[in-house]
Amino acid sequence: MTEPTQTRDPGDDEARDPRDKVLDAALPHVAFDGWSERTLKAAAQGTGMPLAEARALFPRGGVDLALAYHRRGDARMIERLQTEPLDALRFRDRIAAAIRWRLEAADREAVRRGATLFALPQHAADGSRAVWGTVDAIWTTLGDRSDDFNWYSKRATLAGVYGATVLYWLGDDSLDHQATWSFLDRRIDDVMQVEKAKARIRETPVLRTLFAGPGWLLGRVRAPQATPPADLPGYWRAPVQRSAE
Repeated sequence: MTEPTQTRDPGDDEARDPRDKVLDAALPHVAFDGWSERTLKAAAQGTGMPLAEARALFPRGGVDLALAYHRRGDARMIERLQTEPLDALRFRDRIAAAIRWRLEAADREAVRRGATLFALPQHAADGSRAVWGTVDAIWTTLGDRSDDFNWYSKRATLAGVYGATVLYWLGDDSLDHQATWSFLDRRIDDVMQVEKAKARIRETPVLRTLFAGPGWLLGRVRAPQATPPADLPGYWRAPVQRSAE
């Protein structure tokens, strides 16, 4: 029996966020023109959108396009973290899975072009905020509830692991990126060794006394309690769920 023909509802395209339309149209051009004004112009033309409207959506052109692409990757990673069965995994394996899924959600050439863009001094802060947003999303989605100095240290440590893994991945030509996943496991193992050392300090009376002063001081540091403005680092914000009309 013949399968029924699938028809596309014209309203589906109209309901899409115009930012998504422009971003989708921009991606084929990124490999050639990078995250640039030229790419934004080509994307606007590809969607039939007036350039002025596209610029209103992405005021800084390529930079805002690259950041939108990064946030899309974060959202896809979060969706997998929320739907894949993780209960049987050790916590360090959940972290590894999150980073792996984040990279699998990305196009390598688009990320390479983004890394080049955010290496420029005028855009370095944007790149740092994007990475911080990714690692905060990982910790938050996996249930981190720390509200002291550990809130910062966990994210700073994971940012180092994530950044190093991205750089390795960009140059990895191994089958299915197996070399990258092995590299990631080694970096996480290194972090776990640090955590074990911290636990030994807490359990050893002499060391606990020695680090009592610094520990007390760091214990006074609190995580942010109020959601900061969108242009400041520190928090991942859950995407707004749009109800179907």
